[in-house]
Amino acid sequence: MQMAIDVAKEAWGNTHPNPMVGAVVVLGDDVLAVGHHHKAGEPHAEPMALNQLEGEDLSKATLYVTLEPCCTFGKTPPCTERIKRAGVGRVVMGTLDPNPDHAGRAIQILQAAGVEVVYNVLKDQCDDLNLVFNHWIVKRNPFIAAKIASTLDGRIATRNGHSKWITGEVARKDVHHWRRYFPAIGVGSETILADNPSLTVRHGYAEEWSPIRFVFDRRLRTIQQPELRVYNDAFAEKTIIITTSKADQVPADIRSKIKDVWTLSSNAFWAGFRQKCVEELITGVYLEGGSMLLSDALKNSQLDYLFHYQAPKLLADSYAKPMLDALTPGEMSEAITLKQVKHTVLGDDRLVRGFLF
Repeated sequence: MQMAIDVAKEAWGNTHPNPMVGAVVVLGDDVLAVGHHHKAGEPHAEPMALNQLEGEDLSKATLYVTLEPCCTFGKTPPCTERIKRAGVGRVVMGTLDPNPDHAGRAIQILQAAGVEVVYNVLKDQCDDLNLVFNHWIVKRNPFIAAKIASTLDGRIATRNGHSKWITGEVARKDVHHWRRYFPAIGVGSETILADNPSLTVRHGYAEEWSPIRFVFDRRLRTIQQPELRVYNDAFAEKTIIITTSKADQVPADIRSKIKDVWTLSSNAFWAGFRQKCVEELITGVYLEGGSMLLSDALKNSQLDYLFHYQAPKLLADSYAKPMLDALTPGEMSEAITLKQVKHTVLGDDRLVRGFLF
C-alpha cells in the first residue's frame, strides 16, 4: 500500500477534479505491475496496472489500491468491472470513496463476484492524498486552505513590515510543493502591493508552473500598479481579480492580459466566491495571505484547513504584525483546535497542518 501511495503522488496536483490514486498488483513477493491515475479523463489507476497483465492468471494475485475502486460509469468505465474481468483474487483498499452515494458499494460488488476484499489499510495516509477531492466530493464546494509562516510568538513581520525570510529554505520549498498540489492560489491586495509576488511554483521543480492566481482586491488598489508581476508575467492569463467594485474599473490593458475579474457582493463575499469557484470547477484554493485576508476568512468561518510554518525565532514585540486577528475568545475552550493534525520537521522549522472546522 505504501508503494501505491508513492505511485499515486507521481500525479501530484495534476488530477483535479479527480483524486490521486495509485495501484499495485502483487503475486507472492513479486510486484507484477503498478499504475496511477494521471489526470481527469484518462484511465484510472486500476486499469493502468491491470492492462499490463492482460491474459495472465491473477486469481491468486492481490491488487492494492489507495482508494475504493469506482463502480459507476463516468468518463471511464467502472473499475470494479475491470477488476472482475481480470480475475483478481484479492483487493486491498486504502480508504473508501468519500462520496456517501458510493462508499462501500465496490466492496459489495467485488465480494459478490467472489473477490476477497480488505479495506482501510494505511487509511490516514490514503485520505491525506486527497484533501481537495475529499472535501469537494462531499461538500460540493472548494477546499479553502490558509498558509501562514510565523515566528514562535505568532508574528509574520516586524513592526515596519519586514518579513523576508521568516522560515528557511527547506520550509519555503515545501510551500511550493503544496502550491503545486492546489489548482488555485490566492492573496490579498496588501500582500501583492507589499511583496509583488509571482505566486508560481519554482523551488524543487524543473520548470516554473502556475496555478490559477486570485488577487483579492475589493477596492481595486492593485490596478494602480499595472507593472505588478501577476498582471505581466508569462502566467498573467491565469490571474483573476476578486473585487466588490465594478469590473469595468479595471483598465483594458490589464483586462486583456489576465483571465478574468469577478465582482462579488460585499454582503455575501465568501459565499459568492465559493459559488463562483463551483461554477468554474475550481476545487481548491491555497490562500497565502496576508493577515487581513486570512483573518477575514477565519472570522467568516471560511477556512477549511491550515498550513502553519513556524520558525524558531522570536520578535518579542507587541507591535510586530500578528498572523491572525479575527476572533475574541474569552476562554481557552473557545479556541479553534485543529483536527487530524500532521507535524513535519523542515530543517530548523516545522509545519503543523490540520482541519479548522
